[in-house]
Amino acid sequence: MTKRFAIAIPARYNSTRFPGKPLAKIAGKTMVQRVLEIAQKAAEPYGNQIDIFVTTEDKRVSDHVKQELGANCISTPPSCKTGSDRVLSALRQLSEWPDFIINLQGDAPFTPPTVVQDIIEGFNLAPKAEVITPVYRLSWQELDSLRNAKTLTPFSGTIAVVNERGRALWFSKNIIPALRDETKLREISPYSPVLQHVGLYGFRTDVLERFCGLPEGVYEKLEGLEQLRMIENDIRINAVEIQIEHGAIQSGVDSPEDVRRAEKYFAKYGEFT
Repeated sequence: MTKRFAIAIPARYNSTRFPGKPLAKIAGKTMVQRVLEIAQKAAEPYGNQIDIFVTTEDKRVSDHVKQELGANCISTPPSCKTGSDRVLSALRQLSEWPDFIINLQGDAPFTPPTVVQDIIEGFNLAPKAEVITPVYRLSWQELDSLRNAKTLTPFSGTIAVVNERGRALWFSKNIIPALRDETKLREISPYSPVLQHVGLYGFRTDVLERFCGLPEGVYEKLEGLEQLRMIENDIRINAVEIQIEHGAIQSGVDSPEDVRRAEKYFAKYGEFT
């Protein structure tokens, strides 16, 4: 039986740090348009197996998506606390749920479409998987850059610890594991043992519903990472290790200053789509 997928793009207008963020222009395109194009590009090989929709609490975003971009948009209440809550609220308005849903955050215009496809293929290979999320192995240069960034912004970048079967054991804003003999490790391989997490999730839809009904976890609250709520409640997270070009993954757009960074990025690397 063919499994049904959906890609949901939560796009909250009333961001505390950056009001109106989904409609902010980045090199001539709105933020939500750029993310929508990523989803559309990722879905191309799968035909009508994948549905795509934006979900927002604001009529301005909804009108832009429907009228100017010609895409589906589902209105959700302002009370949704997280992107996951907003996706679940949108799902509950559908007459038929997909088997799996990918939460592609509306402020992540740097996401390569291939990363979304890696999650889809992860579910195709393991249809009983509960949650799938991508990670990538840092080169030593990237690890050094992350260490430098954390001296200024300690909570930038999230690290994943994954076992040999691909199960995520932990996530942290600290760089783990500690490397006892780093000099020797650098001589062995151009890549470090450190895996950086890409904040993108695919859920089995029944698991998303369960997850959103759980109270905030102890470690989730301490680290500010909602995926720790899953681990604390025995929800299995499968990590897929992705292969990307150096510099292809960037953090999301959280402020007007990040828009200028994004424009420089696209001028240097070009469009993914």
